Amino acid sequence: MRVVSGNYKGRQLKAVPGVTTRPTTDKVKEAIFNMVGPYFDGGIALDLFAGSGGLGIEALSRGIEKCIFVDREAKAIQTIHKNLEACHAVEASEVYRNDAERAIKAIIKRELRFELIFLDPPYKQQKLKALIASISENNLLEEGGFIVTEHGSDVQLPLEIDQFIQIKYETYGMTSITVYGYKSSLGEE
Repeated sequence: MRVVSGNYKGRQLKAVPGVTTRPTTDKVKEAIFNMVGPYFDGGIALDLFAGSGGLGIEALSRGIEKCIFVDREAKAIQTIHKNLEACHAVEASEVYRNDAERAIKAIIKRELRFELIFLDPPYKQQKLKALIASISENNLLEEGGFIVTEHGSDVQLPLEIDQFIQIKYETYGMTSITVYGYKSSLGEE
């Protein structure tokens, strides 16, 4: 696992020890950023099921100004810290050990809005539809921003969830990527 492009290109990233976390492959990571970028001019990203932090670090490498990393596993939090240090990206990040629903509540209190939100929950415990609805209800995505979901290829997400519409969908083996944006950004209201 490495950073694919940008300021930290080529830096090796550590994977979370054990088998509970599934890292996003470099191929899928590159595909994701070709769908939503590939580069950014500032903004904040949220990596909600961060694992090793690979997606958020890639976003920072490609121009996102700040990224908030959230994971509920202690080993994941330790790995994120190591990877941020290896990329000299500690100053541009916040790392929290928390579950997704609690993290969303904390973010709502802080009145934060994001250019990019990464949702890559464990394939067996997906609550993607409910999370996206919560993001919509609480206006957590900037106009023109994207929600990037990574899920098993056997999962079919709805074309529309609240004020978001599916704008991209790709499958890579057992992994699928579904990207949502505001309907209003696409003139769909």
